[in-house]
Amino acid sequence: MRLGVCYYPEHWPESMWEDDARRMKALGIEQVRIAEFAWSRMEPTPGEYDWGWLDRAIDVLGAAGLKIVMCTPTATPPKWLIDRYPDILPIGADGRPRAFGSRRHYDFSSPSYFEESQRICTAVAERYGKHPAVAYWQTDNEFGCHHTVVSYSPAAVQRFREWLKARYRTIEALNDAWGTVFWSMEYRSFDEIDAPVATVTEAHPSHRLDYRRFASDEVVRYNRMQVEIIRAHSPGRPVAHNFMQLFTEFDHYKVAADLDVASWDSYPLGALEEQWFAPDVKARWLRSGHPDFASFNHDVYRGMSKLPFWVMEQQPGPVNWALWNPAPLPGMVRLWSWEAFAHGAGCVSYFRWRQAPFAQEQMHAGLNTPDNRLDVGGNEAAQVADEIRTVLAANADANATIRSKVALVYDYEAKWLFEIHPQGADFHYPRFAFEYYSALRALGLDVDVVPVNAPFDGYSLIVVPPLPVVPDDFAARLARSGAQVVLGPRTGSKTPELRIPAKLPPGPLASVLPARVWRVESMRPNVTDGVRLADSKKTGNDDGYARHWRDFIDSDGAAALDVRARFADGHPAYVRGGAFHYFASLFDDALTVRLFERIAQEAGVATMQLGESVRVARRGALTYAFNYGDAIHTLGDVADDAFVIGSRTLAPQDVAVYRSR
Repeated sequence: MRLGVCYYPEHWPESMWEDDARRMKALGIEQVRIAEFAWSRMEPTPGEYDWGWLDRAIDVLGAAGLKIVMCTPTATPPKWLIDRYPDILPIGADGRPRAFGSRRHYDFSSPSYFEESQRICTAVAERYGKHPAVAYWQTDNEFGCHHTVVSYSPAAVQRFREWLKARYRTIEALNDAWGTVFWSMEYRSFDEIDAPVATVTEAHPSHRLDYRRFASDEVVRYNRMQVEIIRAHSPGRPVAHNFMQLFTEFDHYKVAADLDVASWDSYPLGALEEQWFAPDVKARWLRSGHPDFASFNHDVYRGMSKLPFWVMEQQPGPVNWALWNPAPLPGMVRLWSWEAFAHGAGCVSYFRWRQAPFAQEQMHAGLNTPDNRLDVGGNEAAQVADEIRTVLAANADANATIRSKVALVYDYEAKWLFEIHPQGADFHYPRFAFEYYSALRALGLDVDVVPVNAPFDGYSLIVVPPLPVVPDDFAARLARSGAQVVLGPRTGSKTPELRIPAKLPPGPLASVLPARVWRVESMRPNVTDGVRLADSKKTGNDDGYARHWRDFIDSDGAAALDVRARFADGHPAYVRGGAFHYFASLFDDALTVRLFERIAQEAGVATMQLGESVRVARRGALTYAFNYGDAIHTLGDVADDAFVIGSRTLAPQDVAVYRSR
C-alpha cells in the first residue's frame, strides 16, 4: 500500500527538480511515473537521441529515494516521424486521416509505426532497463483513448484480411459463417473484403463484429511487442499499462495477460459527467462521484492483474476534459485513495504533481497549484500517507487477498455485439453490468469481476449481466460450481458468428435452464412495464417495473420452470430452474436489489442494507467503510476498540477502517 505521482520533468525548469523530489518524498510519495509523452525530447531529430536531461531527472528522483515507473513514449509520435511516415496516422470512419496536433495519433496496424515503436522502445529499455532507480515499466499510455482502437486504413484492411484467413481458413467457410447469401454479399476471396464502413445502410453485423475483434487483437499484438522488449532488457521489473475507466473498445483481459500489473486511471467526477447517468444522478453525486463507479473499475482491473492492481492516475481536483468540471468535496481525494486500497490496490498514484500552466491540460488540477503551493488534493494525499503507516502498523496484512463469495461475469465482446446489434437504441451493456454490480454492492457484498472463461469453483453466487455469446462449456462450468446463478436478458441469444441459435436462446444454457425465448422487444426510454412477484403480499401496485427490454419465455423441457415474477400481461418476467435464475428484463434498481438479496440468501451469502451512500469492502483482517453521502452514518455492531482509522460515527465523505470480526 503506497502512494505515487505522475511527474513531467520536461515541463519544468531543471532547477525545480531537486526540490520537487524532496517534497514528494516528504509528502509520503514513494513511486513516480515519468516520460510517457516525451518522445520529442528523447529524439528531437531522427536518429539523434538526447538522453542527458532524462538521465539527470532519473538520478535526481532516485537520489531522493523515489522508485521510478519508466514509460515507453509511443502514445505521442513526434511531428518529424509523422512527416516521414504519413501512414502512421489512423483513418477515421469518414476516410480522412486523424491528424497530428494532440496525442494517440497512430494506427495500431501501421507497419511503419510498429517498426518505429520497436526502435524507440528498444532504445529506452536498453538505456534504463537496469538503472537502479527504475523499478517498474508502463507501456504506452491509455490504449485506445479518443476512439483510436479502430482504424480504417489500407494497412488495417490488409491485416484484417489476413486475420480473417487465419480464423476461417477458406472463403467458403466465411461466407457460410457470416451468411453472406443475404443481400448478395458473397465473396470469392479474402482480398475482396473491405472494412465495414461507409456502406449505404447497415453493414453486415458479423463483418462488423469480426472487425472489432480484429482491432482488439491489434492492440494485444502491439502491447505484447513492447512487453517483450522491456522484459529482454529489464528483467525482473514488473510491467504495467494504464487502462481507462469503463473503457471497452478492446479486450482488456487479453492485453493484461501479457502484463504484471493492470492499472487504471481514476477520474470519478469526469466519468460521472461523461457516462449514461441521468441528470438527477449527476447532480446528486456531482462532487463525489457515483458510490459504485470507482469500485467497479477497481474490481474489474483487480480481476485481471497478476500483482496487486494500481491506480496509475487518481483525480486530485477538477479535471479539464468533461463538459462540466466540478471540484471534489473536501475529503473525496482521501476517500477515493482508501477505497482503492480497500479493493486491493498496491499503489495509488495521483495525476499530477503540479498543475501545468500551458497547453491542453492547463485546467487539470494537480497535487500542487501552478504556483507550486500544495492544493487540497495534496494535503489529503499527505493525510493518506500518514494513515497508511497507521494501518500497516496495526495490521501488516491490511491488503491481503480475499476470495469473494460473489462473482460477476464481465465480457468485452458483449459490448461490441450489443453496439452492433442493439435492437433497442439504449441497450448499453456496460451500464447494465454496472447496475448489477451496484445492486450487489448496496447489499454490502464484495464482488470479484471475472471473464467468461474464469473458473467458478468456490463462488456461492454468480451474476451474469446480458451475455449474448456463451462458450459451449459455460453451462457445465456454472452447474459444477454449485452456486446460485443469475442470468440477465439476452444471455445465450447469439452464436459466435452472430446468428440466432438453432434452438433459440438461451442457446447452450438450455441444457441447465429449460427455457425458450421465442420473441423479444425493446422498450422506449419513456416506457416501463409493471412486474409482480409471485409471492407478493402487496395489494394494488406492482412490486417494480421492467425497462429497456423484454424476453418472451416458454418452458422448453420436462421440468417446469418456477415463475417467480410476471409482467403486467402475464408473461414470465423472472423464472427459476434449479440453481439458475433468468431475468427476462432489466428491472428498476430497487427491484434488482430486492431480487439479488433473496437469491443471495438462497445461496447462503449474508447481506447488509447499506442504501445508496455508504459502502463497505473487506481486505485481509480489515473492513473499510466509506460515506459518499451528505448525512452522518453510524456503523452499528462494531466495537469502539476495533477501529484503526475513524470511529462508528462516519461523517460525510469520511473513511473508517476497523478490524473485522
